[in-house]
Amino acid sequence: MMRKFQVVPAQLGASVEAMREDFDMPAERMTSLVPLLYQSGYVTIKGYDAGSELYTLGIPNREVRIGLMRSLLPVYVAGASMGGNTMVAKMSEAIRRDDMEAALRLLQSFLSSVPYCDNTDYEGHYQQVLYIIFSLLGASGDVEIRIPRGRVDLVLRTASKLYVMELKLGKDADAAMGQINFKDYPERFALCGLPVVKVGIGFDMEKHTLGSWKIEEGC
Repeated sequence: MMRKFQVVPAQLGASVEAMREDFDMPAERMTSLVPLLYQSGYVTIKGYDAGSELYTLGIPNREVRIGLMRSLLPVYVAGASMGGNTMVAKMSEAIRRDDMEAALRLLQSFLSSVPYCDNTDYEGHYQQVLYIIFSLLGASGDVEIRIPRGRVDLVLRTASKLYVMELKLGKDADAAMGQINFKDYPERFALCGLPVVKVGIGFDMEKHTLGSWKIEEGC
């Protein structure tokens, strides 16, 4: 149904506004994924504005979010269920230590060990893979963040750092880092209250995993 309504995992993590009839209709008359998400318990009512009669819907809690993303990981990474939980646990430990280098090495090794999925030769696929994995870590992530000079591919917020990430498919990490610096991504997050770390990642199109990466403190 996500494919039918062209919904990607990052959109599931965002709140949505809807009229009552938009999310409380029979499945056979759905024109969006919202009724299915609501009726299955993946989203719940978070707020209501009496003036506009608009409801705000969102994922109920961290446990539901993690369960949803865990079920999606094998769809985006074939065979992920075999070692996905172990990899996520190890990545989570590395992120808690602020060791992004170790986390990306784990991800590189993991993606190298699972079968190749069809229709993955575009940056958006890997963007969503990273979003799913970071959601499983319990970290706060978002994609396509608008800034004055463009969009940041992925932003990951932990308890102690904010990572701004640029992904390049078929190019190296230097190209990704070059775009971060040219468009001055860290400036947008200067007031976030956390140290900003720049992460440029190049994905290898032949090996279908991370080819190279660069990590620099924001400035």
